[in-house]
Amino acid sequence: MLLIIIILSLAGSSVGDDLRPAFHFQPIKNWMNGPMLYKGLYHLFFQYNPTAPVFGNISWGHAVSKDLINWSFLDLALQRDKPYDQNGAFSGSITFVKGVPVILYTGSALNLDQSQNEAVPANISDPLVRTWKKLERNPIIFPPPSGVRTVDFRDPTTAWIGADGLWRILVGAKKNATGAAILYTSKDFVHWDLVDNPLHEVAGTGMWECPDFYPVSSFGTKGLEDSVRGSGVKHVLKVSLDNTRQDAYAVGTYDAAADKFIPNVPELDTGIGLVYDYGVFYASKTFYDPEKQRRVLWGWVTEKDSVEADIAKGWAGVQALPRQIWLDETHQNGVRQWPLAEVYKLRRRDYHSQAYRKLQGGALQEIHSGRKKFQLDIEVTFTVRNHKLVTLDSIMEDGQTSCLGRTTASREAIGPFGLMVLASDYLQEHTAIYFALLRSKSGWKPLACSDIRRSSLQPNVTKTAYGGFVNVTSTEQQLTMRVIVDHSIIETFFQGGRTCITSRVYPTSGSPRLFLFNNGSAPIGASIALWGMKNATFTLS
Repeated sequence: MLLIIIILSLAGSSVGDDLRPAFHFQPIKNWMNGPMLYKGLYHLFFQYNPTAPVFGNISWGHAVSKDLINWSFLDLALQRDKPYDQNGAFSGSITFVKGVPVILYTGSALNLDQSQNEAVPANISDPLVRTWKKLERNPIIFPPPSGVRTVDFRDPTTAWIGADGLWRILVGAKKNATGAAILYTSKDFVHWDLVDNPLHEVAGTGMWECPDFYPVSSFGTKGLEDSVRGSGVKHVLKVSLDNTRQDAYAVGTYDAAADKFIPNVPELDTGIGLVYDYGVFYASKTFYDPEKQRRVLWGWVTEKDSVEADIAKGWAGVQALPRQIWLDETHQNGVRQWPLAEVYKLRRRDYHSQAYRKLQGGALQEIHSGRKKFQLDIEVTFTVRNHKLVTLDSIMEDGQTSCLGRTTASREAIGPFGLMVLASDYLQEHTAIYFALLRSKSGWKPLACSDIRRSSLQPNVTKTAYGGFVNVTSTEQQLTMRVIVDHSIIETFFQGGRTCITSRVYPTSGSPRLFLFNNGSAPIGASIALWGMKNATFTLS
């Protein structure tokens, strides 16, 4: 049955084929679990329904890759076949224990009680680790005896080793309206003890799903192994907010002696400050790639049409492109994200560029058109001379509201200027990705928007505007965006990945077009380069 369903997922049906992403990883239905590098292969484990493109029957799918772009699907790694996980084998992580990968995951029982469970390879000599066996003594971790409901206790992190030699993990939880990362320790990775106080908690943030806790270097882009501590090391605590469906994070210090996370800026604490992506990006997970010394981020991009449409298509849900993530050297309270270098290999030779030119106010220039299969990687640089760009007075300013309160026709002194992607004739359909500069006492603050309110003529699809402000240095006079379009998914990386927005769109136009525009009063310098993108391969192993 699994083989038949995956074939349907890969081949698709005629309904929605033009919208199906061609180089984003996509089983039928997925949430992120434990990615890892093992014996020269990258492994991706994902939440998966093998019977339908809707939520239910949640198991762990498994795929392997040499390059994190092209994948081979294997059999299910975990199925819901025990009393403690009959309602689903939910999210978790993978940790290497004495060189052997070990799965920690949340089991949901038929009464919805949640517990943490462990599985190990059935054959450690198999480089594909195709089969896994669950511990006889599962569940190994139950919810705390008080303060946390049994349905609010899930998604264990990758483990790290403290100075005392004990393993540590976090489990996401909610105590009334307070989000919490519950801490456990273990000597043997089987018997776990609850630590009296959470590693961190923030009142009013609701359920913390899919927590992720990892070190980042204060210098450069190299990643760090999970147990690294010391001088020049900061930590990131990220959680997925069930209330807002966004992945929120904070940069801070890990006090290993007290087992406490201390955010750099209290106003930017986890859940009330920064997010990875201002669009459709959730349940993300990082892993350390020791071969290339980088930290890799994966995130789940949901559908934004109806369940009925998903059933008709026969598929639902994709993973965002894998991103490298590191501490922003110009703003060490935040991170930067960028598609992995492997993504460049998907670029075709049909390169197109237009050198620097002035875009006068009101300009609209067609850059690309005529392809039914719209797969592009676009890089644009805008030059804003004689206008002082400034960082934000407060990084918590609400970019979403600012983007919703304007359109591309909202003519301002500087902007909006950017791209109209997946545009139809006469612009009845288009997604606008743009900058607008907002005046402040000290200069001009860049706002980045992805406006999908006119992205589709279809009813029953999400039509909104996503947005966030962009941090800049005092010397910058250029604003950049990289926009990667894969049919119904648009990932945008503003200013080298300091602000990211992912959108799902469902255009009906058979031959979408690409425009460069400037609707502001002031002229803007612009240069653009674009490449067509190849399909990734997804095969059955």
